[in-house]
Amino acid sequence: MKKKNQKNNNKIIRIDALKQINLNAAGIDVGDSEMYVAVPEDRDEQFVRVFGTFTRDLVSIAQWLKQCHVTTVAMESTGVYWIPLFEILVEHGFEVLLVDARKIKNVSGRKTDIQDCQWIQQLHTYGLLNGSFIPEQNIRALRDMVRHRANLLRYRASHIQYTQKILQLMNLKLTNVISDITGTTGIRILRAIVEGKTDPKYLAAFRDPHCKKSQEEIEKSLEGNYREEYIFQLKQMLDLYDYYSSLITNLDAKTETMYQQLPSVVNPEERPLKPLKRNTNKKNKNSPAFDLRTQLYRICGVDLVQIDGLNTSTVQDIITDIGTDMSKWKTSKHFCAWLRLAPNNKITGGKVFFSHTPKSKNRANKALRLAAFSLANAKCALGAFYRRIRAKYGAPMANIATAHKLARIIYKMLKDKVEYVDLGEDYYNEKYKARLVRNLKDKAKSLGYQLVPTPV
Repeated sequence: MKKKNQKNNNKIIRIDALKQINLNAAGIDVGDSEMYVAVPEDRDEQFVRVFGTFTRDLVSIAQWLKQCHVTTVAMESTGVYWIPLFEILVEHGFEVLLVDARKIKNVSGRKTDIQDCQWIQQLHTYGLLNGSFIPEQNIRALRDMVRHRANLLRYRASHIQYTQKILQLMNLKLTNVISDITGTTGIRILRAIVEGKTDPKYLAAFRDPHCKKSQEEIEKSLEGNYREEYIFQLKQMLDLYDYYSSLITNLDAKTETMYQQLPSVVNPEERPLKPLKRNTNKKNKNSPAFDLRTQLYRICGVDLVQIDGLNTSTVQDIITDIGTDMSKWKTSKHFCAWLRLAPNNKITGGKVFFSHTPKSKNRANKALRLAAFSLANAKCALGAFYRRIRAKYGAPMANIATAHKLARIIYKMLKDKVEYVDLGEDYYNEKYKARLVRNLKDKAKSLGYQLVPTPV
């Protein structure tokens, strides 16, 4: 958000002459079939070498770097090709910097793999490269499991959609009377159909007592064309649905074991979780099969689910991307800038000509924005903040500003281990009103007037 009459806060930064900071630096150009490695010229007669990408070749890279007395390595984040080499170099004790390829583009001219690795090595020698943030190994392993679970849910959802298509081809309007065909009523009816039961009255008897539609309406929706080929396709779709459901169940059991292996910050038995103030009666059937909230509370030391707008799945997505150690960022401002939730001010001629928030594919960024959007109608302080910003600047800006506020709250809670306290919507509105009145009084005083309230 651009403020009017913004003061020129340009700070003078001392720029020293280029000095060789990392004398034992190496640069690697990562590829699918070849790895080009450059070391300082005085370490080997052949100071640029090319290696394969098999595991033994990656180990040879680490051994050659040891022989050349290299201590720090910089490499591009090219696809997923960097991950095996990164893990092997870390195991051998090297300091590895993973650098965004857009920030180390070579000068215009000829470009070869050999020149690229030499350019990376030269930039790293002068300390001009900043490594990307990479969580610890146990958090990365957990993150892979969480992302794999999301993929399994997406694969299963595609088969549910195809099941709905088959029902339409059979002219079974089950989706018109049941919101979820994989719910209690829907899945019973589908399993009965694939077993050869086609009597609408018999199928409608599987109605759950909590279903909103009557049994007669469900019976009318099940009158259709029960052709053999459609029932066969429906059976295969149900088999695939059950298969992916079993995979997700097994994955949840493995994920729970991985959570239990993470170090504890707090003992939930000694300091039990406090009940949530907001309504949590509605349970998502895609949620993990174990007590995820307790595990997150144990490894974080605080209950992030208490924050309005966040649930267990959202907190899990955030923690598996940022970890639990906030010492990686000096302040909450650095943390929000890394999340791409802070304006990217570009100033020239004393004027701000660009201040938009940079685009980001960070999963934590997306999770925070979704959480901010869910606060549009929430009766809490964060909900009041969202609505105030939305009324003034629009919904997109309100999403970013609220996500920025959520990120600062998470940073504070994880760093200082403090609990979240919602002061309420009324408190926020009264505080905002008092600030407006104070600003109006100051403005009137500067113009030689006095602001007098109207008597009630």
